[in-house]
Amino acid sequence: MLRIGNVELDGNIILAPMAGVTDLPFRVLCREYGSSLQCMEMVSAKAIMYNNKNTEQLLEIHPDETPVSLQLFGSDPVIISEMAKRIEDRDFAILDINMGCPVPKVTGNGEGSALMKDPLLVGRIVEACARAIDKPVTVKIRKGYDDAHINAVEIARIAQESGAAAVTVHGRTREQFYSGKADWDIIRQVREALTIPVIGNGDVTDGASAEAMLRETGCDGIAIGRAAKGNPFIFREIRHYLETGEMMPRPDKKEIYDTIVRHANMQLEYKGEYTGVREMRKTISWYSAGVHGSARVRGRINEMETMEDILAIAAELFMG
Repeated sequence: MLRIGNVELDGNIILAPMAGVTDLPFRVLCREYGSSLQCMEMVSAKAIMYNNKNTEQLLEIHPDETPVSLQLFGSDPVIISEMAKRIEDRDFAILDINMGCPVPKVTGNGEGSALMKDPLLVGRIVEACARAIDKPVTVKIRKGYDDAHINAVEIARIAQESGAAAVTVHGRTREQFYSGKADWDIIRQVREALTIPVIGNGDVTDGASAEAMLRETGCDGIAIGRAAKGNPFIFREIRHYLETGEMMPRPDKKEIYDTIVRHANMQLEYKGEYTGVREMRKTISWYSAGVHGSARVRGRINEMETMEDILAIAAELFMG
């Protein structure tokens, strides 16, 4: 169990927010396979303020995926807190503030992981949001902006003092993006410095590495990011390992294929044929990573214009 503010989760293994990955269909699948909290793709506070039409779809939540964490990004405490208040009646349980995104178009605006360079602003943003809404406010940070500025402990302390209900720490700097090895020791340092829950993120790929992170860092929960791409089964496998100490067998090809079909049908339902097909092109490549013959058909997948054709290739890979 993991309690964040007034939200009690049924476990402590969480789907981390990933732009272009953790959309509604994928979150529903991850919940079914055992994720205790589904983190949405990050949403721009300014986009909500300007009623951006594409943002409405990002904010959609399905009853089957709850509890959900909705993640906002921005750098203006007034705008973020006012937009948090504007959307508070939506069906999310937790509001997360992104202070970890490393991509230049975000950090170039002083948002995402760039916020870690301004501890005072971090405090103002968290305090403004915690005062504006009744739902728990959490923060996702990195080890630091670069190796010369490792300040996760300082930022996490400020977040806690400003009203955050939990902090997620990715054990890499902004400069690293997703390369190199995640530093679990910084997660341990943050855990020892705080009284609120700390969620570890980075290099957990299976049950054994999940158990190792919990043991080595003392963190209260684990957020699974890239290891979940095309692999919602990872949540079931980690839960099984933590409960039994045994590695669960990987899903067979039929289960993977059936999951792909469900994923594709949800893409059609929520995004329509044009967008759904384009989303499934990349998604199939994630599901089929390492599968015999997948490299050969990857080029063909990117040319497919109908979901029927994409599923035919999936059947060829997994059921042929």
